[in-house]
Amino acid sequence: MAFGKEVGQVLEDLMRRSVNRRTALKAGAAAALASQTVLLEQLAIMPSRPAFAAPAFPDIQFDNGAFVHGPATFNDGAGNVVAQFGVTFTLLVPARLTRNPTRTDQSRLANALATIEAAYPASPSGVLVTSVSYGLPYFSRLPAALVASRMPRLTSNTSRFVLEESPAFPTDVSASNPGITKDRFNNRVVIERNDLLFEFRSDSVNNLQQVLNWLEGSNVLNGFFVPSPAFNGLIAFQSPRLQFVQPGLPRRVADSAARSNPTLYEYHTRLNPDSSMTMGFVDQQVNGSAPPSDIIFASTGAAAGMTTARPGDYFDNGAIAHLSHDIEDLYQFYATPNQDSRHPDGEPFTERVMYMFRANQLGTTHGLPSEGNTDQFTNGGGPAFINNVFQGNNSVTNEARDSGGKFGPGNQTQDATFTGLGRIGHIAGLQRFGRTSSGKPLHIRNDGPGFDSMDVGGFQLFPGGPTVGAGTNQFKLQFLVFVPTAELFRQMRVGVAAQDLQTQFKVADDDNGLERFITATRRQNFLVPPRRHRSFPLLELT
Repeated sequence: MAFGKEVGQVLEDLMRRSVNRRTALKAGAAAALASQTVLLEQLAIMPSRPAFAAPAFPDIQFDNGAFVHGPATFNDGAGNVVAQFGVTFTLLVPARLTRNPTRTDQSRLANALATIEAAYPASPSGVLVTSVSYGLPYFSRLPAALVASRMPRLTSNTSRFVLEESPAFPTDVSASNPGITKDRFNNRVVIERNDLLFEFRSDSVNNLQQVLNWLEGSNVLNGFFVPSPAFNGLIAFQSPRLQFVQPGLPRRVADSAARSNPTLYEYHTRLNPDSSMTMGFVDQQVNGSAPPSDIIFASTGAAAGMTTARPGDYFDNGAIAHLSHDIEDLYQFYATPNQDSRHPDGEPFTERVMYMFRANQLGTTHGLPSEGNTDQFTNGGGPAFINNVFQGNNSVTNEARDSGGKFGPGNQTQDATFTGLGRIGHIAGLQRFGRTSSGKPLHIRNDGPGFDSMDVGGFQLFPGGPTVGAGTNQFKLQFLVFVPTAELFRQMRVGVAAQDLQTQFKVADDDNGLERFITATRRQNFLVPPRRHRSFPLLELT
């Protein structure tokens, strides 16, 4: 590997390189992943993690807590924040089936997953098979009566199942939303039709690459000859999505890319060098996600009573996963004054922190969780670690209505905002439906940055500026969330889009959270079965 080259040149060289079958890197999903591994393996810092005695795998597939180090306290200027950075890389691989699977296929997939877990330590330094999930296309291959007899239903409406397909949401670019356009990336959202979704996690992107190679037929696992599973053409792996979560890594990726193309990544010095997220604010606060047992179908915790599932049912320890692929418009998010004629004021830290969190936070001087630095742009303009505060399910309604005017000494209420104008914060909007009335989260966010060319068309950098051709690498949000029902996620996404509040209280488009900065190009819902049924669930009952 040419470590002396700039990342952009290495990527170009790799994409031009022909793939030799003898390398077992087939021209499939593994080849697509290879273009990203070069960049990230160079720039990520291999964490030093304590060794753990290998615990037993829990029946909740995505419960990785026992295999990773615990949370830590951070403070970069906005107070103590407890956050957890469990594993650096997450590989999300959707797949389609070319035929209906058999019981033999069920055994082969189970054996393949067990082989991966035997070949690598169950730790971030090895590989964690975090989840294998199934979409509606898979369940449509099974007898309808069997699926109906085992899949949990909503207690609020027992004619509906926990797994329903994702719609296009109110701020997605879609034929159903003719009034929605984005400044740069206007892809119409596609509701994907995958049968499966594999989620693998590791601190080593090379480990993830080797696992995918092996599933596609390399016969090499963890450096040893291990015969690949004989799927006999059953599984057609689709475009993989590689997510990375490590403090400072988005900035290092942006700096490296800018050395090759400073115009294309002109915003790179405005990314916070300490953040794990491209938009500058850490998203891994411990209090922002539920414990796994709280959001499973048969939960007795926060999600208790949301589904008809009971302990001992076939899918009791399962959940729903929503997967989306989002292009982030960082040109707009980090715009400086007069850089973009559509938004001439630019986006200083005080604006960005309102978009992300809220503008009416109690216990603050002017309603902001932090007012940032004197220089509002360089290195993010303020802290990356900010607490995820809950002020009630209706706090976002209060800030959108802004009946109290400008927030300040003598007027420090939720009915006022930092600017004295109606605002809608992203986190406040999520909390409309994403938490119980007592503040307990009803979801587990498993999202993080990506950096690739998937779905990126041509665009104009700024009005009057250069036009960029299709296929450039852009920062993404590789979004995965675990929830107890697809309907709950629908409510959460509609709630955070907040089109009802925007219309009712005449909030400007520019003042509505993160909606204008993100373009979802793909969406799909999946059912995550318990670990004991992670290989082609229900097939043994046919």
